[in-house]
Amino acid sequence: MSFPLLTVTAAVPAVGAVLTAAVPAARRTAAKWLALLFSLATLALAVLVAVRFEPGGARYQLTESHAWIADFGVRYELGVDGIGVALIALTALLIPFVIGAGWNDADPLETQSTRWRPTQGFFALILMVEAMVIISFEATDVFLFYIFFEAMLIPMYFLIGGFGDRAHAGSDENAAAQRSYAAVKFLLYNLAGGLIMLAAVIGLYVVAGNFSLQEITAARAAGTLDMATNTERLLFLGFFFAFAVKAPLWPLHTWLPNAMGEATAPVAVLITAVVDKVGTFAMLRFCLGLFPDASKWATPAILVLALISIVYGALVAVGQRDIKRLVAYASISHFGFIIMGIFAMTSQGQSGATLYMVNHGISTAALMLVAGFLISRRGSRLIADYGGVQKVAPVLAGTFLIGGLATLSLPGLAPFVSEFLVLVGTFVRYPVIGIIATIGIVLAALYTLVLYQRTMTGPVKAEVSGMHDLRLREVLVVAPLIVLLIGLGVYPKPLTQIVNPAVEHTLSDVHEKDPKPQVAVEAKNGEAAK
Repeated sequence: MSFPLLTVTAAVPAVGAVLTAAVPAARRTAAKWLALLFSLATLALAVLVAVRFEPGGARYQLTESHAWIADFGVRYELGVDGIGVALIALTALLIPFVIGAGWNDADPLETQSTRWRPTQGFFALILMVEAMVIISFEATDVFLFYIFFEAMLIPMYFLIGGFGDRAHAGSDENAAAQRSYAAVKFLLYNLAGGLIMLAAVIGLYVVAGNFSLQEITAARAAGTLDMATNTERLLFLGFFFAFAVKAPLWPLHTWLPNAMGEATAPVAVLITAVVDKVGTFAMLRFCLGLFPDASKWATPAILVLALISIVYGALVAVGQRDIKRLVAYASISHFGFIIMGIFAMTSQGQSGATLYMVNHGISTAALMLVAGFLISRRGSRLIADYGGVQKVAPVLAGTFLIGGLATLSLPGLAPFVSEFLVLVGTFVRYPVIGIIATIGIVLAALYTLVLYQRTMTGPVKAEVSGMHDLRLREVLVVAPLIVLLIGLGVYPKPLTQIVNPAVEHTLSDVHEKDPKPQVAVEAKNGEAAK
């Protein structure tokens, strides 16, 4: 039997979570280093997965398949395509930075009992989320995917509600109430989506007789599995609704600003840069793979919703007074671009959407973590409480600027490549949608530059005059992300060569090909006329 690399990659952070939680209460520093060690081990395994993956090989590689619940056709099946490899690498890459940025975020307050172990719990929950997200990217059994798709909500609920942002304006009681509200809203929204998906998963089993993604897609391609049109559409809607909540897509987005606003900055990164990517990934793998005809049927409506997300998220971000909520609404706009690229049904659009998932994760992590460092120094999330920071903390201001410029997709930084591909891929098939979506680019420049201007430039406010610059630990957290933003912006080939073959397979699932360029069509018609 070959080495179960995918299982081990997901199991290592899970084991790390258990061991971290078991560290004695007085050994907080040991718990932190243990969590960091396991996150780095997971990163090494993710690199090994990427190295062993052959872009030109089989669609799903490093596969594992074992009987699990045989009476119901449930199997423990894992496999990765290029899209899964890219997102596993993103997840494993970001978790060490999340742990490093949150190094002191969960240390107990003086008023708390020494028997309570918030530090151990905080880092154990982060590792548990990592394990569940990774196996979600690996699962090729629909039921197995569903279990971890839902299970990751539990540790996220405790990370939001139990380890909220300490830089909250207002009383401790008010802060606790708002954290509780944000955590419950996050849980209820996602549970509602998950319950609807569960009904669709059961319906899929009734129709197909098993939960294997590879068997179902193969049967559909061979014509041996025929779904009634209305059945396929209903099943598609059940899956898509759950993924749209997770993504999040307008109008199912309202939990995200609350959750990101009340969570610590590292947990906010975990939400939008890691967990939410499961939703958009699942649209590519399951919605298009299992229900190709229904996906094309729903495409016009989904593109309109994605377009609303792009413009609405950016517009609301412009008017935000809270730094973290601004980043949250910006992310809603960016997820609109990702979903638009997926359902443009072109190779450029879907390649751009996959790259956008990776690049958005890196750029949002850079911006949000630096924002967290800024907020922890001043003790406020309000933009109006800052001014002139670049004069007293130039390194902090500089990294904040680069993260912001990446958010607005400045050419030369990684998100530009993905956003450009999404717009090109959308325009060639839906030109009106592509043109209107460019409004999001203009608004992104507005909210990013206004945020930087109001916080970093101008006269130095008395409250920030004594602010110190980034410490060594903070520089070590942010610097690699900045390097990646620049490196992937200049040379994205390492990602595109892994992703593009998987995108071709996805397009073949829905029986779509890239439309021919209009210029070439007109030239051909002209030659025929002559």
